Amino acid sequence: MANSLPGDDQDECLLLPGELCQHLCINTVGSYRCACFPGFALQDDGRTCRPDGGPAQRGAARESQPRPESPQLPPNTIPLPLPQPNTCKDNGPCEQVCSVVGGSAMCSCFPGYAIMADGVSCEDQDECLLGTHDCSRRQFCVNSPGSFSCVNHTLLCAEGFILNAHSTCVDINECVTDLHTCSRGEHCVNTLGSFRCYKALTCEPGYALKDGECTDVDECAMGTHNCQAGFSCQNTKGSFYCQARQRCMEGFLLDPEGNCVDINECTSLAEPCRTGFSCVNTVGSYTCQRNPLVCRRGYHANEDGSACVDVNECETGVHRCGDGQVCHNLPGSYRCDCKPGFQRDAFGRTCVDVNECWASPGRLCQHTCENTPGSYRCACALGFRLAADGKHCEDVNECEALRCSQECANIYGSYQCYCRQGYQLAEDGHTCTDIDECAQGAGILCTFRCLNVPGSYQCACPEQGYAMTANGRSCKDLDECALGTHNCSEAETCHNIQGSFRCLRFDCPPNYIQVSETKCERAACLDPAECQGSPARITHYRLNLQTGLLVPAHVFRIGPAPAFAGDAISLSIPRGNEEGYFGTRRLNAHTGVVSLLRAVREPRDFALDVEMKLWRQGSVTTFLAKMHIFFTAFAP
Repeated sequence: MANSLPGDDQDECLLLPGELCQHLCINTVGSYRCACFPGFALQDDGRTCRPDGGPAQRGAARESQPRPESPQLPPNTIPLPLPQPNTCKDNGPCEQVCSVVGGSAMCSCFPGYAIMADGVSCEDQDECLLGTHDCSRRQFCVNSPGSFSCVNHTLLCAEGFILNAHSTCVDINECVTDLHTCSRGEHCVNTLGSFRCYKALTCEPGYALKDGECTDVDECAMGTHNCQAGFSCQNTKGSFYCQARQRCMEGFLLDPEGNCVDINECTSLAEPCRTGFSCVNTVGSYTCQRNPLVCRRGYHANEDGSACVDVNECETGVHRCGDGQVCHNLPGSYRCDCKPGFQRDAFGRTCVDVNECWASPGRLCQHTCENTPGSYRCACALGFRLAADGKHCEDVNECEALRCSQECANIYGSYQCYCRQGYQLAEDGHTCTDIDECAQGAGILCTFRCLNVPGSYQCACPEQGYAMTANGRSCKDLDECALGTHNCSEAETCHNIQGSFRCLRFDCPPNYIQVSETKCERAACLDPAECQGSPARITHYRLNLQTGLLVPAHVFRIGPAPAFAGDAISLSIPRGNEEGYFGTRRLNAHTGVVSLLRAVREPRDFALDVEMKLWRQGSVTTFLAKMHIFFTAFAP
């Protein structure tokens, strides 16, 4: 069964599944062969299978005969010894069908399934593999659980072609697959997509035409063989052979008369002995004798003694080449040459190193040439590496080695590390350290507090009473009085200071009238003696100052308004200046100032009573200024 497409084997088993063999189809190169399931034997037609004739099979056949006392069971049924009642309730132990026969549960399967060895489970029967399907030769058999389906090849390929395992339409060899319609006596020849039938007129030697077909000729039966006495004729397909009736021992041969004669192996064998040996025939065998061999100096006999071969003095180490020399074998001798990079000295005896760097200055290497025994090597300056040609130097990109902690710029023969904004290069030239902007710009970058962060800085404001401005550097005071976030009572006045507020109470003493929020005037005195020594007016003043002011510093100017010629004043601080932080001084006859005499380092509040006496036209009038002074860490 030869394949019709050389170089592209057709899988006949895949092309015609279930058609070629009854049980199993096994593809081979250019053909196929059939095989049977265990317990079956392949028949002479090479396709069908029948149960083998062994004792087990015969015994099985005897056991398969129905017994009179046993009820007839349906196919694919195995009885189970379960005599208890309701054995088939909820299908009993069976996977598919349960039947009660003679008090026992019998399990069976649906069509398309077969009972398994456990007598309970069912397995699908592959009709395509078993050959029990009814698909035509031009259809594929596709197995499915409990059934199968037939798929037409022509749905995918043209007539005369079939889909192979590679999803390619290939030609059907109708002659091999027995799909042709040639009659007996005709010869089928496959063509692309079809076939042709030719009349068989002649047969090959050993065959004869009979009923239009070539059949074997039995030369032994017909007496047309040429076997001599002592030989019997054995027929073969298309020929025959002569088999000797008498067998000879090894080393002997049967002659035409049927006698055993000695074989001369020395003449009958092409090369009975190795080279260098002579063949000597013996009765029933032969021997090989070595030929004598004499070699001249520089040669010796080979392993089998058949020829003289050169002695390799270089490999055996019997040469006299010195250091720096190379041994070269010659036929029957050897020669000592200098190794590459060496030359003979002036006497021609020893080999000395050649200094290639001196011999060719500036031509061998781009940078530096270093002589080595027998050769030289090129070296490169720092920041360069040797190129693949071993001669030129190429720049080393040190930045690829991540030598810089931040940014790296490769330059010819070197590299330069640089840092991102907010960092500065350390003395090692590789590491970037953070710049403490707060330390370098103390008091300049931020109005309140500067916080250094990696690569930058941040400004911060006090936790209460301030808010950061849009520039991110300045802190602005929150006016709690204006925002209404203070806790002053209705009887108190809220006064905003930097970062906080104060609740002040401006009450007028008895016999005084409050003429404004911060001003009290003395009522008319019924007795002039009562008015002596009491101020004619009490005025409240509020001052916000910053700590750390340079002293002395004028903080408040005081005087009569309006002032007239001849006016004179005097100033004093009768209360609130016990620590001596403040003092008074007259600038002229009618103007004075309150000065800060001691530096205030920490935020604190002062309540001063500043008394001014005014001499005008022979009378003295007293005025009292109640000063509320608030020192904060930031300027108002």
